[in-house]
Amino acid sequence: MTKQTSWFETAVTELADPQDQRVWSIIVSLFGDMAQDPGAQISGSALTRIIEPMGIKPEAIRVALHRLRKDGWIDSNRIGRVSRHVLSEFGRTQSAAVTPRIYARGSTPAGRWHLLIAEDGKTQVLEDVMLNHDYTPISRGAALGPGSAPDQWDGLLALDIAPRAAPAWLKDRLCPQDLRTSCQALLDAVENATRTRPDGWSPTPLQSATLRTLLVHRWRRVVLRQPDLPEVFYPPDWVGPACRDRVFDLLDVLPRPPAETLSGSG
Repeated sequence: MTKQTSWFETAVTELADPQDQRVWSIIVSLFGDMAQDPGAQISGSALTRIIEPMGIKPEAIRVALHRLRKDGWIDSNRIGRVSRHVLSEFGRTQSAAVTPRIYARGSTPAGRWHLLIAEDGKTQVLEDVMLNHDYTPISRGAALGPGSAPDQWDGLLALDIAPRAAPAWLKDRLCPQDLRTSCQALLDAVENATRTRPDGWSPTPLQSATLRTLLVHRWRRVVLRQPDLPEVFYPPDWVGPACRDRVFDLLDVLPRPPAETLSGSG
């Protein structure tokens, strides 16, 4: 075993998410990162060769693909003995909706904020608002939103605010301990993998795809739970900015494979 092969295997173990090895979710991360464009295909053989190094068996991959087809995420076809898979229109729409947040290289919280407060016991209006607008709940009856307060939300108190301080209970609610722990664990994993990477290491296209998938999958589970709020709202042990930087430093040395490698045509 060469030093580079040994590092790849160690990095796979290091970057694998200990909390979420759901195969269907890993496949969604893979397609969202490497085959989100209309018509972009991944062959069954390429998919297996990317995911198998994670310790996932081909049978589990087939079951996950069946679920994703059933749920409308993926379309599949077979020509001869070659099966190919693409994101459905629904799958592309869902992936595109979260792509800007996943791949943003910096946090850009709004400069102005407002608070919506519902009457005690009458929170349905607020819940309806949060379904369709960018709000962060801070209690059952209150939510924080970017920008100026709306001119009118029937039944809600709307206040412009200037965040200056936040109590510990609010920081813990907005950024709970399990999220902070997951973020710290990802930062440690990426730093360990980066520190031990051999000088001049150059991945094969499929090795790059495996490591990118693990990294994007794990980062996605952190960043999509991370509210994009002013620094005052985060607890002192929040390492989100450092984690983001290290994740993208590693992604930058893991190029996406060419389309022909993924489709099995090259």
